[in-house]
Amino acid sequence: MNMLVDGEWRTDVSESTGDDGSFERLETTFRDAVRDDSDAQFQPSAGRYRLYVSYACPWAHRTLVTRALKGLEDAIPVSVVDPYRDEDGWQFTPEKAGCTRDHVHDSDYLRELYVRADPDVTCRVTVPVLWDTKTDTIVNNESEEIMRLLDTAFDEYTTRDVDLYPDGYQDDADRIIDEIYDPINNGVYRAGFATKQAPYDEAVEALFSALDHWDAALADRRYLAGDRLTEADVAMFTTLVRFDTVYHTHFMCNVQYIREYENLWPYLRDLYQTPGVAETVDMRHIKEHYYTTHPGVNPNRIVARGPDLHFDAPHARDELPGDPPADLVAATGADD
Repeated sequence: MNMLVDGEWRTDVSESTGDDGSFERLETTFRDAVRDDSDAQFQPSAGRYRLYVSYACPWAHRTLVTRALKGLEDAIPVSVVDPYRDEDGWQFTPEKAGCTRDHVHDSDYLRELYVRADPDVTCRVTVPVLWDTKTDTIVNNESEEIMRLLDTAFDEYTTRDVDLYPDGYQDDADRIIDEIYDPINNGVYRAGFATKQAPYDEAVEALFSALDHWDAALADRRYLAGDRLTEADVAMFTTLVRFDTVYHTHFMCNVQYIREYENLWPYLRDLYQTPGVAETVDMRHIKEHYYTTHPGVNPNRIVARGPDLHFDAPHARDELPGDPPADLVAATGADD
């Protein structure tokens, strides 16, 4: 595993697997918040913050979806790293389709920003990163917290009246985000990066048990928390949209395709067709990243050809109780 140790880039750090062969995800490092408070170090402002992402990464993708649903594209610009990550970590290759340069410091590698924020930092270099151009530092690199910040701290600058953490649904949204994290969001990684049979079997069993549960739950409700689109749906979406293309094959999560589920598959299409969401999905970046970046899983770096998924096919989920926020309904042109 490659990471920063006391501000120095190391490529010889022990892999994040336990003695039993199970995958262990390290915690993120920068955990500050943006608050509308005169005493806060980081206060909401249009153009002050920049979001560093990879289209390939499901954790970064959460923040891109939230940003799009809220209409924060102009207020919070993005810089996009290369989907291929070698031993030097996430890099900026503006000449490559879908990638950009580092618009703040013109860095070659994302790790340079981490060291600029803390010269002695010891951590993995991950996306997403919320960067503050005023104080020239990282605000936060925890995807769930950045998603919440984008959803709640920048309402003055949104162009869509969308609330993904509405009153009356907050407890359910928090509970569901916690419930799906380990077996589903992280579960695909626990399966794919396991180095022994037992932890792989455990991860796969937990993963498909959870998928079965939510498939049944979605039979009579449009969204995970009921009749309102919430952050929980965003967290679920970025795993499901990658599942059949990479997790099923590359991470051996091959008990069942998402497209074979009676309710999860139309639910996924419903979310994909929500205005703003499809534009955040770059399947070329997703496939390149997974199939070329994990030599321990795919040493020959051959990119799988299929499948050909039709995320834009009709889903009939709008017949269930519940609607997207009014601004998103209006954007589709549907008024029935």
